[in-house]
Amino acid sequence: MSMDVVCPIDWRYGSKEMRRIFTREGIIEYRIKVELALLYALKELGYVSEEEYGKVEKASESVTPEEVDNLEAKLGHDVMALVVSMAEKAGDAGRFVHFGATSYDIVDTAYALMFRDALSILKAKFVKSLDKLKDLSLKYQDQVMVGRTHAQHAVPITLGFKFANYLYEMTRSLERLVETEKRVVLGKMSGAVGTMASWGKDGLKVEELVMRRLNLRPHSISTQVAPRDGFAELISDLAIAGSVMDRFAIEVRELMRPEIGEMAEGVGDRVGSSTMPHKENPVTAEKISGLSKLLRGMVVSELENIPLWHERDLTNSSSERFIISHAFLVMDEMLDSFNELLSNLRINLDAMERNLRLSKGLNMAESLMINLTLKGLPRHKAHEIVSKISREARKGNSSLLEEAIKDKTISSMFSQEELERILNPKAYLGQYKTLIQRAIDYYENLVRELNETRGVIH
Repeated sequence: MSMDVVCPIDWRYGSKEMRRIFTREGIIEYRIKVELALLYALKELGYVSEEEYGKVEKASESVTPEEVDNLEAKLGHDVMALVVSMAEKAGDAGRFVHFGATSYDIVDTAYALMFRDALSILKAKFVKSLDKLKDLSLKYQDQVMVGRTHAQHAVPITLGFKFANYLYEMTRSLERLVETEKRVVLGKMSGAVGTMASWGKDGLKVEELVMRRLNLRPHSISTQVAPRDGFAELISDLAIAGSVMDRFAIEVRELMRPEIGEMAEGVGDRVGSSTMPHKENPVTAEKISGLSKLLRGMVVSELENIPLWHERDLTNSSSERFIISHAFLVMDEMLDSFNELLSNLRINLDAMERNLRLSKGLNMAESLMINLTLKGLPRHKAHEIVSKISREARKGNSSLLEEAIKDKTISSMFSQEELERILNPKAYLGQYKTLIQRAIDYYENLVRELNETRGVIH
């Protein structure tokens, strides 16, 4: 690794396949592809001969980032540096390279190609994690555990029900990205301010031929740049997905506490602390939480790129050099970490059973209140009575069952056997199985729809 590498993205985060898209070489290759698509359109319209097109195409293969950077240092313009490099390497055949185009015809259409390839990588990783969440939802659908609200014991749920909630939320994140794709994987070939004036009567034909060559649809209208609302939507959607993974990571971190101990990262022989040999730290979950903060921070910057002056200014350019590549690479790293976390989870069923009994039935107070109401007590009166005996149970370190038996109103309505049934957490799970299946169906229906209509998930 080069000693002058500064950004952790270059050596620590993101897969090789994702990083390749956003390298200097990758960006130049995408831009060359767009320049060649424009030249191809000009060839089809008679501006350029087949021979001239072939020479430029061949010459473009030898364009290097170093050459472009050296030219940019002299010209002060990155796209023009690429254009000059392509044209000069092709000699006289390069006279129509970039003809009629503005820089952001190339930049934004290249972004569309990059988005398409990057989203393809992310979608496959989403499906991988969603399949794992589906399997965990089914495997643990009947494993009862205490629910928690405000970090306090609430009525029971199942572990599968917990996983199914994340399956649903992550499916919605995938759904958002697919929907946003329709608004950002769009090309732009419309000239200096978007009117296509430089190509005269051939403007729409140039656009059509370029887009067909690149297998893209065009924006309906644009200024000098593609509208940035789609870019902001994309970064927002990535941040939302990251925040859902953050929520799951927090879940693992909380349940990994020794005093809870219901779930843990599969740490293996990993060192937990440089000074405390006993430590097993949730570092993968913590990495997910840390990187999600970066994604959320990028959203504001990309929103700021929507209000450009008039037909555009340059204030979006510098920030997007960071935002776009880093957002995709951070999300790529987070999805890999999320899949690793899901693959290596350790589930402590004994701890779940222990914690379910920890409050001595107090988390079943709602069930008792509901059943008292069904027996004829006004709901507010039932709430008052159950609140009173709950306080007495906490005060005396007794169980809710013991206090319920001692209460004259309650004992007059229910036998001890009935109270044991009412306060049994495994009998108070509502429609959990149906709800888990609904989450699974939502995911499977989305994947089926995408495969049938777009063929984008494999």
